[in-house]
Amino acid sequence: MNTCVSGARRRRGAVTVLAAAALLALAGCDGGDLISYDLPSKPARYTFEAQTDTVRTVWEYTSAKATKDDAPELSPCIGDVVGSNMAPCRPEPLIFLRYDFGLDLDNTVRAGRKHQVTVVAYYQERLTTPPKVTSLTAESSFDGGRTWHPAVTKSGGRNTYTTTIDNPRRDLAAKGVGLRISAADSQGNTVTQTIPVAYTLR
Repeated sequence: MNTCVSGARRRRGAVTVLAAAALLALAGCDGGDLISYDLPSKPARYTFEAQTDTVRTVWEYTSAKATKDDAPELSPCIGDVVGSNMAPCRPEPLIFLRYDFGLDLDNTVRAGRKHQVTVVAYYQERLTTPPKVTSLTAESSFDGGRTWHPAVTKSGGRNTYTTTIDNPRRDLAAKGVGLRISAADSQGNTVTQTIPVAYTLR
């Protein structure tokens, strides 16, 4: 597994606990160093946390040392590209989330009405046999994430879900509506993504 880090943060020796950084594999390393992480042979549970702007994502998954390559020719292992490590590699089974917030042309949603948001769970294309997403739940927040309220969620097909948010009056969610989505798959992998402001009301 591979990721990009700055030279100042590079560490020598065992870095197994950071193995989940495979999320960044093949992302391109402008001005950074390429590092490969080796996992132990025995399966173990890993947690990977990432924050992009205000969106926080936490993955939990089970993994172990790769015994054979699981990478298509168009997306080879990093070691094959740079010739530094020819050990077997594969992407990790991290669950990613894609949204259709159903916004109007002004990027807002009507207040005081029920509103549907579509969430699609997916995996890296490099994963040959991805697991199946078995559950997805949603919560909404109208006070900047201090409190959360369960939202009705229904399956709409393979790895696709629709959640219904009961939007309050605009003055009760002046800073917008937050979403927290949690999903799990058939292998026990999970993801929780918190979006403090998914959309604003008008």
